[in-house]
Amino acid sequence: MFSAVSNLGAGGLSDITLSDTSNGVLYGCFAVTGLVSGGICNLLGPRLTLFIGTLGYALYVGSLWCYQTQHTGWFVIFAGAILGVSAALLWSAQGSIMMSYPLEKDKGKAFAVFWAIFQFGSFIGSIIALAINIRDGQLSAVSTSTYIAFVVIILVGVASSFLVLPPNRVIRSDGTIVKLEAVSKPHEEVVGMIKLLKDWRMLALVPMFFASNYFYAYQGAVNAGRFDGPTRALNATLEGAGAIVGALMIGYFVLDLKYLHRRNRGYLGLAVAAVLVIVVWAVALAWQVTFTREDVANGTANKINYHDSNYKGKGALYFFFYFSDACYQALAYWIMSALTNDPFKLARYAGLYKALQSAGSAGSFGMDAVMTPYLNEHLASWLMLLASFPLAYLVVRTIKETNYEDEAVVYVDDVRREHAEEGTAPPPYGGASVEKTDSIEKGSTSEVAPELPAA
Repeated sequence: MFSAVSNLGAGGLSDITLSDTSNGVLYGCFAVTGLVSGGICNLLGPRLTLFIGTLGYALYVGSLWCYQTQHTGWFVIFAGAILGVSAALLWSAQGSIMMSYPLEKDKGKAFAVFWAIFQFGSFIGSIIALAINIRDGQLSAVSTSTYIAFVVIILVGVASSFLVLPPNRVIRSDGTIVKLEAVSKPHEEVVGMIKLLKDWRMLALVPMFFASNYFYAYQGAVNAGRFDGPTRALNATLEGAGAIVGALMIGYFVLDLKYLHRRNRGYLGLAVAAVLVIVVWAVALAWQVTFTREDVANGTANKINYHDSNYKGKGALYFFFYFSDACYQALAYWIMSALTNDPFKLARYAGLYKALQSAGSAGSFGMDAVMTPYLNEHLASWLMLLASFPLAYLVVRTIKETNYEDEAVVYVDDVRREHAEEGTAPPPYGGASVEKTDSIEKGSTSEVAPELPAA
């Protein structure tokens, strides 16, 4: 829903400067909190972390609503800071769940489903903006009823966080439970974070993490500068569609392709993302050299409407901007999830990823705020993306066929059978019945012992 509000033009506000200031504070707080949010998630558990993380979104949209009625600009900036902190918690918990709860063969699909739902919010917001633009010819500010609807939907999301199971109670689809503690301990998080920062694979992925959102500022600036209101909304709709299709494509048909070994799936995903980035950004460069920021400022470059003949190809470009972005984000998450199945480690990975990603976002929006030439922004974004691929390749080379041998795993049916024989009640592990498969997964070397998981 935050994505939906963002697509309503400056968060639906009539004051673009206020919106930019609030977003700058938001991403700054996001970057700082992201460094420790994985540890906080491990200490609190995913349920409480998700609850706290989603509250900030309700407060932020509420502040926009309050500004529309009371003109409290300070509240919007304050809510942006709170949201930056809470969003880091949300994304760390989300990343841990998405990367550790599925079976290894389903991790690409897990990202695809998540990203499609996530981007559907952006898609909804852009459709609303498109409808308002077509009706009124412009979008200056959003009605109070729209904000109320968004707050209600967000509060439903806040409540749904209590439905999430902690990792030690999750039964995977093959009937196995991973023996874990419910939460981590403070000293374990300190040691874990030190190990994370000393891991060369994480250092090699820093350029990919930093570059993963850097280009949003450039794409948004060009969209705002070269297109009129209805066409900007149409482009945003195409962006949401491209992101959804791209995530489903790479998640289901590339990263989880069952005919290939896991490392080869990583190589294929890397190749797909690299080719898309090269082709899409090369096409964008061919268009970018035909105008400058000065041309936009002085009116030399006229704003394009979707009815104009020169709009041909521009909508497709914005579709594939976000199609390729989804593939790039999927690759980053899949690589992290292929390094370990440990939800505590993956929470730290996700926190570091979002911290560096937010730092890149803050830098790119700062670059755009000082009126950097469009071409410079384009080349900076593109070159960072290209530079990340060779380093990501080095990390993919280290991916093992499976990480199951690193886990202590039992079958839930074995636990229940043992308790039935002893006449004791088994611990509650979510569902009432689970079908057991013959093995944890093809290629796994885990020994399955009929013993109780740690509580």
